[in-house]
Formats: sequence, structure tokens, C-alpha cells
Amino acid sequence: MEQPWFTNYEPSVPQTLGYPNHTLDVFLSESARKYPFNTASNFVLSYLLGGRYTVGGKLTYRRLNELVDRFANALYQLGVRKGDRVALMLPNTPQFVIAFFATMKIGAVVVNNNPTYTARELKHQLEDSGAETIIILNLFWPRLHEIQAETSLKRVIVTHVFDTLGFPSNLLVKAKQRKDAAWVDVPPGPNVFFFKDLIDSHPPTLPNVTLSPDDTALFQYTGGTTGLPKAAMLSHRNLVANTLQVSSWLTTGQLGGEKLMAAIPFFHVYGMTVGMIYAISTGAEIVIVPNPRPIDNVMNIIQKERCTVFPGVPAMYIGIINHPKVAEYDLKSVKACISGSAPLPMEVQEKFGQITGGRLVEGFGMTEASPVTHCNPVYGQRKNGSIGIPLPDTEAKIIDLETGADLPIGGEKEGELCVRGPQVMQGYWNQPEETRNTIDADGWLHTGDICKTDAQGYFYIVDRKKDMIIASGFKVLPRDVEEVLFMHPQVLEAVVVGIRHPTRGDDTVKAYVVPKPGEQPNANEIREFCKQHLAPYKVPRDVEFRAELPKTMVGKVLRRVLVEEEKQKMAAKSAPQPAEQATPA
Repeated sequence: MEQPWFTNYEPSVPQTLGYPNHTLDVFLSESARKYPFNTASNFVLSYLLGGRYTVGGKLTYRRLNELVDRFANALYQLGVRKGDRVALMLPNTPQFVIAFFATMKIGAVVVNNNPTYTARELKHQLEDSGAETIIILNLFWPRLHEIQAETSLKRVIVTHVFDTLGFPSNLLVKAKQRKDAAWVDVPPGPNVFFFKDLIDSHPPTLPNVTLSPDDTALFQYTGGTTGLPKAAMLSHRNLVANTLQVSSWLTTGQLGGEKLMAAIPFFHVYGMTVGMIYAISTGAEIVIVPNPRPIDNVMNIIQKERCTVFPGVPAMYIGIINHPKVAEYDLKSVKACISGSAPLPMEVQEKFGQITGGRLVEGFGMTEASPVTHCNPVYGQRKNGSIGIPLPDTEAKIIDLETGADLPIGGEKEGELCVRGPQVMQGYWNQPEETRNTIDADGWLHTGDICKTDAQGYFYIVDRKKDMIIASGFKVLPRDVEEVLFMHPQVLEAVVVGIRHPTRGDDTVKAYVVPKPGEQPNANEIREFCKQHLAPYKVPRDVEFRAELPKTMVGKVLRRVLVEEEKQKMAAKSAPQPAEQATPA
């Protein structure tokens, strides 16, 4: 079916793609065959250690593939079999890449875990997934040790940041880390293994395992905004398809010739697909950054490593364009950037382009879609406030919020965004009812996002259904208010939430604002500015200024944290106060 958005595809982007019938690990094997001596991973630590000396390590595609095969063999010899779940709790490191693809090669299922998880959060994912193996950085060991006896874990594989570094970098990093208060010496014990020992003691001989593109490759847990996190089951076919869709969109990508800045975490589905897997599939050099904070680290690495592709999140780009010394950095190597996880103001896109000469565009995705479904054309027409147009082979529509009927593209009415395509998940692990509620009988994934379209087929996320604010009987969409706040010259970041009023029963619109450096706006100024651009019921009644907003590791603002803070404040106010004791005479 001819769709209006096809006319806005760049000339070299096809409407449909051919998808190879292979599993994810073939991307690595093929790149190792085609580009054996090209750098596959460039683990950059020098700038994170003060920049006084160069510390880091590079692996060629041939060497990386060999290490993957060694580790795959080790996992198999330890008893890991096809379909078993292997948990990863690692920052961005070569070990993550090795463990991920080794798990793929023996048909096991990766379970990504956020390294900042508390013991309680980690316990839930290990229990829910049924993981029997975990690969973990030694620094995170205390949290695992706290709950390990309550899980099904049979094998713990411990790695250190310096395990893949050569001499003398490994000794420099080891010496520095051992002086840190956070250093943890993991004691040897039953079923505790060490990553480097396993790599060194096993040959690169792959076990004979039959793999299928329809096998589940990954359990990727959602953020848990509506209850406990649940695992989206993504198949090899899902992830291969989305990787190729993204690759087709980056029209200037040179096979075997790009340098990708991997500053967003691999354990997040966005960093995993658009960063790690995309880079491996195209033979790119992955410039691996374990911690992008402060933003000076990112600018240093782009300048010194000459990165060409930079997938990121708005907070990164906003931090760069507002950095007081940005003019001192040469960022002109950057050609293309896709931003995800949160709305990206057009002024940020344009300012970033002026600084780097590259193109920055906003895209959209969700865990359940591997994740990318929409993006503005990188070198074509990008539209302010739009997530862009559907990628090749991705169907998209909006449906009426009341009736569920399809709404016309370009109509004025807003509805729920639904998508369908080869990247849509198999379902939620052990959650058949949730799966049926999310993917209908015709294969449409119901995103929960309120959306509108224009006549050219560009999609605009208006808000999340669950974030809707009901103020004085009127529906308020947070993004409407946030867009006005971003227009204020003193505002760096802003988020709007609905705070339940204790007696009225509806919501109070509250704005949380991070001022630009050196600026000191006041609440009345912000409200008066909003009154000029918004209906009265949308104007925030409360404005709170903060040095920063609570965010996920990929820069998505955690509205629920702010709402929970307000609930706790109200509970404290309403709690009975202890009676004052009389002062003895």
C-alpha cells in the first residue's frame, strides 16, 4: 500500500528491505571475515582517568570474534544450553560485546540488567527471567551477593574493567582502580568463575548448536512505569530486521569505515541496537565509553577519536551545545546523530548542526519494537516536534482513543499510535494477558502514546496516555506545557507532571525547571510566560527549580519519581504531629 510518507524517504532509502535468514551472531562473523584487521572495539578510558596519559585498548574484528568464540565455548562447557537465560550486569565494555555475542552463538538468551539496579530490583529480574548464569563487573558484586541465595543462579562470572586491555594499560587501570574506595575483591568460591580465566583456558571452538532466526535472543525489561518491569522477548529476526532498518536510514554510512560513539549504555535496547549491533553489522569501529559523564568526556573523545556517528539522547546534545567551552572542541568529524528516548527541541538540532556540521534528527522507538519504528530523514526534511516517518517495512496508524477505529493520516484528531513490522516483539515473557493487551490479533503493537499526523505522514507524539493530567476537568498533555517552557530563554530543561490534589480529586499542573547556567528565573516569571502561550488551565500552578532532573541512564526523565516525591510530601504534611509537651515549671 502506497503511504504518504514514502514521498519523504531519501532517494537511497527503499520502501522495503530484504532480510537475511540468519541469527544475530552472523553480523559479527561476517564483519570478521570482511574486515579482519579493522578495529572493532576501541575501549577509551584515558579521558575518564584525567587525560594525563593514554589508557585504552583496541580489538580487531578477527580478535573480537576469536574472543567471542572462546567465551561461547566456555559458557557451553560450564553447562549453558540453548534457551537458557544469561544475565549481563555490565557497563559499556568490550566484555559486554563479547558476552552478548557469545550468548547468541550458543542459542542462549541475554537478559540485560541496569548496573545501577538495587539488590531488590536485580532480584526481581533474575527471579522473573529464570537466569542461571550472570556475568558481572566486580564492582557490582556486593549487590548480587546480597540476594544471590534467593535466586536460581548456578554460575557467577566476574570480570574487571581491565580484563581485555593489553600491557601496560591493564596494569595502569588495575593500579588506579585498586586505590578506589569502590574496589571489590571477589573471593573465589563454588560456581564463581573469572572472565579472563575462562577466555584464556578455552579454545575458539564453537559447540554444535542449531540456531534459528525465530529463536528468542533477548529478554529486554521495560521501565516498569505501570507496575513491575516485564520482559519483552525479542527474537534474532526482530533484532536483525531493526538493525538493517536503521542501517538503511543512515544513508551516508560507509561499510567498514565509520567510527561510532558508544556513549549510551548497551544494556538499554537503544544503545544495544543503534549502537553496538548496528556498528558490528557495518564493520564500524565502536568507540566504547563506559561513562559519558561529565559531558566533557564525550566532547574529548569525539575530538580525539574523530567519531562520525553519534547516537545519543537529548540530555547529551543539550549539554554539548550549552557547554561554556564548546567552541574549544573540534567536533566536525560528526556526520549523523539519531536522538531517542525523549523529545528533542528543534533549536537543539539546529544548534548542534551548526557546531558539528553534522545532522541531528529525532527518532522514536520502544523496547517492544527492538526499538526503532520512526525517524526524521537524516538529510531530508525534518519537522519540529515530529518523531518523523516510519522506517522501511514499518506500518503505522493512529486509532480513536474511545472507539479504537482507525483515524485518517493527516486528520486533526489525535489517537493512540499503533505499529506493525518485522521488529515487533514476540510478546512478554510469562505474561500472556499483557501480551494480548499490547499486540492485537492482527499484529498491531499498541504503544500507549497519544499521537497525531500531518498530511505528509509525519507523526507527532502528543503524550503518553498514562501521563495525561486532568486539571479542573480539562485534559492537559504535559508536552504542550513543556514545549512552551523550552521556549523560555532561561530554561535549560523542563518536565511537567500532574500532582493529585488532596481534596479536589483532580490534578495540579506542576513544572520542574532546570535553569540555564548563570540564569536565575523565578516562578512568577515562568508562570507569566506560560500565560502568554497557554490556556489558563494549562499554566503550571507550581514551579520548582532544580539543579537536575531524575533520569534513566539514557536520559529519559523519570516522571514517576517526581510524582512519588510529591506523594511523600503530602503524606508527611497530613501525618498527625506529636503533641507538644509542657515545659516543666
